Amino acid sequence: MPLEVWFPEGMGFEVLILVMLVALAAGWVDAVVGGGGLLQLPALLLVPGLAPVQALATNKLSSIFGTATASVTFVRRIKPDLRTALPMAGFALTGSFGGAAVAVLLPAQVFKPIIVVAMLAVAIFVAVRPAMGAATSLRFRQRRHLVVASAMGLGIGFYDGILGPGTGTFLIIALVSVLGYDFIQSSAKAKIVNLATNMGALALFIPTGSVMWGLGLSMAAMNMVGGYLGSRTAIAKGSAFVRVVFLAVVGVLILRLGYDVLVEWGALN
Repeated sequence: MPLEVWFPEGMGFEVLILVMLVALAAGWVDAVVGGGGLLQLPALLLVPGLAPVQALATNKLSSIFGTATASVTFVRRIKPDLRTALPMAGFALTGSFGGAAVAVLLPAQVFKPIIVVAMLAVAIFVAVRPAMGAATSLRFRQRRHLVVASAMGLGIGFYDGILGPGTGTFLIIALVSVLGYDFIQSSAKAKIVNLATNMGALALFIPTGSVMWGLGLSMAAMNMVGGYLGSRTAIAKGSAFVRVVFLAVVGVLILRLGYDVLVEWGALN
């Protein structure tokens, strides 16, 4: 494998250490409530000599290790219902492929304002209902439960393919507010589904040669540590802790995407 697919040309050791530390923090955040890409992807976009598509691909390589580690930890310790998580993951994988295909035809700017409004509404809804997500109280049963979960997986997987930021957070939103799981169960299932969407995206990036393997695997090691620590923290602290972190991450997502919308509309020029 040629050297240029391992690290960007001219990348210094100091920059490598910095992005690895960011990957550690991103793995922790992503394991607890999703949204680790909000830290990791911007850091990669600042790496000298790294093209945007290489940043996206390398971010997926790193993230998939952290997500897999968190998924295994959650499965071993709290045993989430895989009868819901696995079909949801399968449909999410399909949706991510569809989203990536549509992304070629429609700019992400079309969707961002809608997403900002939706996330703001969800944040207010969760904030004014402290008991929401504190305990599991399923709203659907048997076949209807699986149909709704699969539809959510397909839709959120589509979002991950076409835009991406905060996919894990959206999964938790859906699992808590629509299906009625508590925050811990939702975090566990969200990791499994998010793992599927990451695998789908990476399967598209690898054949194009966009992955920086050395950089991505270096970050992956730290992302795995962060994912393990984050999942252990979420399990130990419980749903109330996850709810607080969830609201904080959603707030950052709203600010980040809202800023992007204002820039694209020219309001901040």
